[in-house]
Amino acid sequence: MDQSSAITEAEREARARIARHLQDLHRLHLALAEESRALKRFTTEGRAEVEIALATELIEQYLGASGAFLENMRGRFEARLALLRRGEPAFGGRPEQAPEHGAFWLGFSRLCAVLRRAARHAEG
Repeated sequence: MDQSSAITEAEREARARIARHLQDLHRLHLALAEESRALKRFTTEGRAEVEIALATELIEQYLGASGAFLENMRGRFEARLALLRRGEPAFGGRPEQAPEHGAFWLGFSRLCAVLRRAARHAEG
C-alpha cells in the first residue's frame, strides 16, 4: 500500500467514525424530541407549570452543552489555522501552480466560513 492509499484509507476511516458519532447524536436528538412531546401530559393534567419548568431546563441544558462543545471545536480549529494554512500544496516552490492549489484554498475558505458561523452562533 503506497502513502496516498494509506492516507485515503485513514481519511475514509475518520469520515466513517465521524458519521457514526453524528448518527448517535441524531438518535439522541430524536430521544430528546420524544421526551419533549411527552411533557405535554403535565399540561393536560392541569400542571402546565411543570411542563414549562422541564421544557426550560431541557432547552437551557441543551444550549449550554452544545454551545460549550461548539465553542471548544471553534477554538481548537481557529488555533490550528496557521498550521493548516502552511499545509498548502507546493509545486516547485510555487504553490499557485500546484494542481491542488484551488481545492486547498476552497477547503480552507470553507473552514474559515464555518468558524465565523460558529462564532456568530456563540454570540447568539
